[in-house]
Amino acid sequence: MAEVGSSLLEQLKSCVAWSWTYLWTLWFFLMLFLVYILRVPLKINDNLSTVSMFLNTLTPKFYVALTGTSSLISGLILIFEWWYFRKYGTSFIEQVSVSHLRPLLGGVDNTAPSNSTSNNGETDSNRQSVSECKVWRNPLNLFRGAEYNRYTWVTGREPLTYYDMNLSAQDHQTFFTCETDHLRPADASKKDLMQKAWRERNPQARISAAHEALELNEVFYHWRPLLEPLQAKRRTQNGINFTMCATAYILLAEEEATTIVEAERLFKQALKAGEVCYRRSQQLQHHGAQYEAQHRRDTNVLVYIKRRLAMCSRKLGRTREAVKMMRDLMKEFPLLSMFNIHENLLEALLELQAYADVQAVLAKYDDISLPKSATICYTAALLKARAVSDKFSPEAASRRGLSTAEMNAVEAIHRAVEFNPHVPKYLLEMKSLILPPEHILKRGDSEAIAYAFFHLQHWKRVEGALNLLHCTWEGTFRMIPYPLEKGHLFYPYPICTETADRELLPSFHEVSVYPKKELPFFILFTAGLCSFTAMLALLTHQFPELMGVFAKAIFTAPHQQDCRRALQNSENNLYTARLAPSSLGENRCQFLSTLFAPLNFVMEKVESILPSSLWHQLTRI
Repeated sequence: MAEVGSSLLEQLKSCVAWSWTYLWTLWFFLMLFLVYILRVPLKINDNLSTVSMFLNTLTPKFYVALTGTSSLISGLILIFEWWYFRKYGTSFIEQVSVSHLRPLLGGVDNTAPSNSTSNNGETDSNRQSVSECKVWRNPLNLFRGAEYNRYTWVTGREPLTYYDMNLSAQDHQTFFTCETDHLRPADASKKDLMQKAWRERNPQARISAAHEALELNEVFYHWRPLLEPLQAKRRTQNGINFTMCATAYILLAEEEATTIVEAERLFKQALKAGEVCYRRSQQLQHHGAQYEAQHRRDTNVLVYIKRRLAMCSRKLGRTREAVKMMRDLMKEFPLLSMFNIHENLLEALLELQAYADVQAVLAKYDDISLPKSATICYTAALLKARAVSDKFSPEAASRRGLSTAEMNAVEAIHRAVEFNPHVPKYLLEMKSLILPPEHILKRGDSEAIAYAFFHLQHWKRVEGALNLLHCTWEGTFRMIPYPLEKGHLFYPYPICTETADRELLPSFHEVSVYPKKELPFFILFTAGLCSFTAMLALLTHQFPELMGVFAKAIFTAPHQQDCRRALQNSENNLYTARLAPSSLGENRCQFLSTLFAPLNFVMEKVESILPSSLWHQLTRI
């Protein structure tokens, strides 16, 4: 019985919700009909006459104030709605309506799974959405001290957001520390200074902690002959690894060095320290889980140092040396794909114009089983465009059609644009570039900025490549009319990119949004309301008598005598303007009578159709 009662209650609720959804127009007309029937008991005519008399006493200043206040309020709502839409990508009124009013009207949340079958069916798509919204470390990130800080000194703007720097701090703690560090003595004087430095938010505090670590290291080597017996039993004191302080040099090279040359010098010192630590931990890695974790930490430190040294060589013009260092690093540590060193190698090879080597690297990493990136997709498109771009002409292609090579190039461009549709605007210089962030979101605006910042010069170097891109990139959107629902070569475009990019990119940059969102209805409605009320306020201020007569006539149209009297008063006031009073008054009354003629016609027909006795009984009820 309880189940039957609950089912009946659910059916009743669904019927009520259905009636509110589809029959609201019928309910509206029923309410109008009921009000019309009860107009005599409710004294609606008398109340309307009272309202008409009150409106007749109002001056034009009242209408100016009314319309001006309405325009001001609607304008404030419009400004707030526009600000909320630019910041959060949705309408505030629409969001409140969906969140609070829809449940009251019996709406159902479509996002909630209805049964276990649908829930299991959506697991794969949800997992894919989460993986595509993951934030990745930018493999080509700049140096804070030598590049980001110099930009701040020149422009006074912060190129990095707090969210981005916080992610970098977490990465440093993950790469340069291990889970066995907490086993050290917990005494306050024996804390690990470098662990504290990586957790510190203030840059100066981090740099001071790194210098303090190096000073303690120098003290240790000064008293090394006396501490040799102790070193065999305990290699750390006060949490500082006195064998070498590689991570301290890394922090100073990243944040304190003001030039790339100085950063390279510090990284070379860090390399000496890192190699000693790596060789020692490599010998002890099989002695237990603690030593294995330390070896993994020392491996990350060594790989990080060598990659940054290669980037220093690339920035200082020693590109061939940088390519050799990257190749050696990839051979020595083939399993460390989290650093994406192949993207650094692709950029350096493009600088050398070694396109055959670039194709060889793409053949290895542009595989269906490996994760894609804008660097891989657009570099593949650049190589195919290079074969045909110097002779490509849109006029000739439209006459004779595309050749096989041109078709392959266009398909490669469409593939790249589908993966990240934000890149072409930066390559074609339709949007201004900024310094790339330290973290990027794949298929997002942050990845597009990071790619275009380093690869725009390579596209310009290939003759006609940008022209081919300009002629073909927008054709991608015809193949994927609904990118959020279904893709062509990739998964549907994730909906989380805009929110994540707004966190990663600075506030002075206008985030690129795809697909382009249409303005919400309430923004258009408030804009129209604000414009309409502002126009009424202006007309009422310029023509107070005429607008006052029009406003009064709207509420007093059935009372023609009052209308003629008001018009006669208005004509007397306009007599000094050399207008014909009688003709003007007759024309206005005729206009207003014509305006309300359909309503009067309907009222007369309803009264003539209904029997007088039935009408009398209904009015009594």
